[in-house]
Amino acid sequence: MRNALVLSAALALAGCQLQPLYRGGGSGAVASTLRGVSVGSIEGRSGWLVRQALAERLPLAGDAAPRYRLEVELSDDITGFGIRADNAVTRERRTLRARYRLVEAARGTVLLDATAGSDAGIDVVSSEYATLAAEQTALERLSQEVADQIVARLALYARRSAGEPAPAPAAGAEPR
Repeated sequence: MRNALVLSAALALAGCQLQPLYRGGGSGAVASTLRGVSVGSIEGRSGWLVRQALAERLPLAGDAAPRYRLEVELSDDITGFGIRADNAVTRERRTLRARYRLVEAARGTVLLDATAGSDAGIDVVSSEYATLAAEQTALERLSQEVADQIVARLALYARRSAGEPAPAPAAGAEPR
């Protein structure tokens, strides 16, 4: 019985067609493409945070001129809701959205034009300092999440442009 379970599990895994995105490790097509992306400046505090997060995830390779340029425009918005009887806001939602373009540096051709975004809920408390600190912490976390989404999408683009099949979506995930 145990052998039958192991055999059926092995057959199920063989048919799932999941493949590693970073096939070939540091010398693979995806990693080499990501090493060739420079990140342009992005306006504002949120732009600085997103740019820093992207620079950590997309380190340029040596002194070589970048093959690609990543252009990012951000929308950072805080909306109050959860209004009390005295019209005081008790809850806020911070939303960070990015529209980004991957541009071939040599020709100026836009290769990828997409969006990423995330939001966070913030409790508004009686201490103004605590509320500002919560808003800043939310922005820092959202910046990391948006950078992760951008890099994941760039990696998928790099894989597809290298002629490799796209990885199968996870169970229950909707294709984009």
